[in-house]
This record gives sequence, structure tokens and C-alpha cells, in this order.
Amino acid sequence: MPEEEKTHPATPRRRRRAKTRGQVTKSLEINSAVVLAGGIFMLKFLGDSFFTKLIFLSKTTWAELFYFTGSSSDVFLKFKQAILYTGFLLLPFFLLLVVIGLAINIAQVGFVFSFYPLVPDLNRINPVTGLKRIFSKEGLVRLLISLLKMGIIGCIAYLAIRKELPLIFSLTGQDIGKIFLVTFELLFRILLYLCLAIVPIAFLDYMFQKRRYERELRMTREELKEEYKQTEGDPLTKSRIRRLQRQILRSRMMQRVPQADVVVTNPVHVAVALQYERKKMVAPVVIAKGKGFLAEKIKQIAKKYRIPVVENKWLAQMLYKSVEVGEEIPVKLYQAVAEVLAYIYKLKGKGF
Repeated sequence: MPEEEKTHPATPRRRRRAKTRGQVTKSLEINSAVVLAGGIFMLKFLGDSFFTKLIFLSKTTWAELFYFTGSSSDVFLKFKQAILYTGFLLLPFFLLLVVIGLAINIAQVGFVFSFYPLVPDLNRINPVTGLKRIFSKEGLVRLLISLLKMGIIGCIAYLAIRKELPLIFSLTGQDIGKIFLVTFELLFRILLYLCLAIVPIAFLDYMFQKRRYERELRMTREELKEEYKQTEGDPLTKSRIRRLQRQILRSRMMQRVPQADVVVTNPVHVAVALQYERKKMVAPVVIAKGKGFLAEKIKQIAKKYRIPVVENKWLAQMLYKSVEVGEEIPVKLYQAVAEVLAYIYKLKGKGF
């Protein structure tokens, strides 16, 4: 039997479950573009101070290291100091790039913390599954995007360096400050061109990832039914519950019929039981009502407990349609109900 095609969009519950498992729409190309833009920003606005310190470090620590004459332990200590100084100098830039990377990840997928991707899965190390994934349509698109990005990076770097070759060759024997300054200008220009080229690639990659994510989350008709059962409950079970609830409500309603002062009937199809206590109630209250079989049951209970049954077709229909069990009668029915109660009280010799 062929596998059912997934044609239905994912439900909110399926999307939430996928997110808890770490399955989200995410483009690494957007991360690269934003981190690259952050690097350009730092070079532009913080570069002068950074390169001034780097030139000073190169002239003092690294230059001295090349001409240092001492024991091997002294050389190692000098080299260690140079590494530490350079690391402290570069640390703020790396930390800022990390913060930018975290910020763009949060902006794409929000706060998602899941250990599910770390759970061992044999399909991930299955060679057949791996080959299918590599040679799939998605794998081919990823390969083309990577090749396109590498080609653009290579072309931009080649063209930028080729244009500046005469200046680069003229740096031979120049002061280290001059070398650093030219290198900084060239690096800034290359990164700027790369950022402008990667932005449209990142946008296309995000659209591709979003489309792939939506396609993976699609559901079959059977999955949709099962999802509905889990969220809304099995229709058969819900039907049984509603039936039991109706039975309980009817049972409670019938238990209150003996407290009625009068039962108004249609006379055959509808029966409505009314109760009125002048000291406790503002208006008469419908304590039971029913059609057909229920109407007969109400009349049987009324007969058993000697509750008066009054035939009034119009009033019975109005009470049944406009008043729920436990509610007071509306003002428009006050007169008609008062006449019925007056008649009942007169029969009982109570007056009204």
C-alpha cells in the first residue's frame, strides 16, 4: 500500500512539538552575513584604536621575540607573553562576534533549549540514509549555495587583491605600521564586498529553509485525525461523555419535579414544571422541562406527587423555548404564569 502523501499544513500543536525538539527554520547564511556585517562595523569604528595597539604590540613584543637571544625557556616565556597580549587584544572582538551570533540565532528561532538533537539516532549514522540525504533535492540545493558562496568569495578576494598588487609589492621593506594600515584597508574593502554579495544569498537560503521546514511538517489525513483526537478528544468518547452528562442532568432535573407548584403542558408534546416561593424568589423558576418521553415522565411524577397539571399550549411552548432549567421566567410571561398559579392556589384554597 503506497504511503499517504502529506498535503495538510501542520497544526499549532505539531509546530510546538517540533520546536521543543529543536526543529526550527534557521539559515546559517544569515548568521554568516550578520556576523560579517558586525566584523565590518568593528573594523570601521574600532579599527583605528585596535590597529594602533596591534602595531605597538608587533613593534615591541613580536619584533623583540625575533631578535631575542636567550635560553630556550626564556624564549618560550617571551612567546607565551606575546600570545597572551595578542589574545587579550583580540578577545573583545571575538566576544562581540559571539554576542552578535547569539542575537541573530535568537532573532531567527527565539529561545529554544532542547536536548532532543543529542539523543542517539541510528538513522543519523546509517550510510544509506546519509547518501539519500546528500543526493536529495535539498542536499543538491545546499551544495549549489555553498559552491556559489565559495565562488563569490574567491572572485571578490581575487579581484580586490589583484587590483592592489602594485601597492602590496611596494610594501616590501616598509614600516610595519604602513603594512598594517594597507592590510586593514584591503581587508575592510574585501569584507564589505563579501557582505554585500552574501546578503541576497542569505535571503534565498532562508526562503529555501523555510519552505523545506514547512514541507517536513506537513501532515497526512490520518496524522491530522490523530492530532485532532489528541487535542480535542476522540469524537466517540466525547459523544459518550455528552450523553452521560445529559443523563445526569435529566436525572437531577427529574428529582426536582416533586418540588414544583404546577406543571404546564402542551398537553402531549411539552411539559414544564414551575416552582415559586414568594419569600425566596423574585419570579417563578423553571425547575424541569421536556419533550416527548421526558414530558411524559414529568407528568407521571406530577401525578404521583399530586402536583397540578394545567394544559396551556401557548404558555407551555413559550416556557419551553425561552427559559432554561434553573432560570426565572421573563417579564413578558409574568401575567400568564400568575393566572395559572392563581388558579392553582384557588383550587388548593390558599389564595394568591
